[in-house]
Amino acid sequence: MSKNLDKLVAAGIIYAGFAIYLYQPQFRHFDRLDYLLPVNLCLAASGCYVLSRRWVAGFAGSFFAGAVYGFGPFILGLAKFHSTTGLLAATIPWLFCPAVFGPKLKWRWLRVPLSCLPFFAILLFFQTSARFHLFAIPVQTKLNLVDLAGLLVPLVAVKRNLTLVGFYHIPIAALIIGFSMLFAARRFGVMIIFSLGLILSFCNSSFNVSPVIWLVIPVLCCSVLIGAGVQELISSGFADRKWVLATTVIMTACSVVTLLAAAKYAGSFVELGTGYAKLFTETAKIYLLGAIATGIIFFMARAKSHIHWLRLAILCSAMAVDIFLGARFIVDKIV
Repeated sequence: MSKNLDKLVAAGIIYAGFAIYLYQPQFRHFDRLDYLLPVNLCLAASGCYVLSRRWVAGFAGSFFAGAVYGFGPFILGLAKFHSTTGLLAATIPWLFCPAVFGPKLKWRWLRVPLSCLPFFAILLFFQTSARFHLFAIPVQTKLNLVDLAGLLVPLVAVKRNLTLVGFYHIPIAALIIGFSMLFAARRFGVMIIFSLGLILSFCNSSFNVSPVIWLVIPVLCCSVLIGAGVQELISSGFADRKWVLATTVIMTACSVVTLLAAAKYAGSFVELGTGYAKLFTETAKIYLLGAIATGIIFFMARAKSHIHWLRLAILCSAMAVDIFLGARFIVDKIV
């Protein structure tokens, strides 16, 4: 117990330091409520870290689950709205904890109503804020199909002012592994929660709730799956090599596609096209970095090499660079 608490404290300190680093240049322009922005990131990341411990045994997997959620494009993108919106998103992982860590054995049926707590919290937040004439997010803001482009090119989505729905680039590799594990384990409860949140985010507003806020639930589910995927990549064996190879191929394909898009925009004489070309080029480089990292892990798994610390260093370094650069870019564009 003490060891787990030490790890949580260590993760929280790193999250806090990164949040302060991201927003420190804007502190001189902050109003009182604006200081909630870095606090929201720390609470969100720490909450996802704690939640992921239910399924992820290793510290690295849980740490990156928290980092991808708290410092991901979706949570950072909420800074465009009222700062209390980010606070609501930060509480969602904590509200899932009673269902995840609570009832066992004959009381397991209580997990169903407890899993509804985050949904009720979102409804309550918008109903209460409407009474005080606080409209944290416009109620007409919902997810559109064009916003899904941000799943592969989040930096371009920021520049085009789209709703930020995805993650960073290299975590997608871990997400692929995480989804394969989800379906293999037949976690139907998680699938239902994920699907419900995703469907609601595409629907029209009801009960004064902005549909886009429902996306926080599938984003949280995916963040935990990314943590599980990171852990699986680090410990993958010879039998898992096909999944690792498939992930490497997908990352390579994403790199090629974004590089082709960069070439298309580079041929444009419009200055805006040059800006997009640079973003697509940087995106292609990061995808290539992810392909190299997973490719090395594939060859290690194929050779039955179990040097876990080397896998940990390769994968975590690549993801850390991706999150660091991506979060810095998004905060500079939005705040």
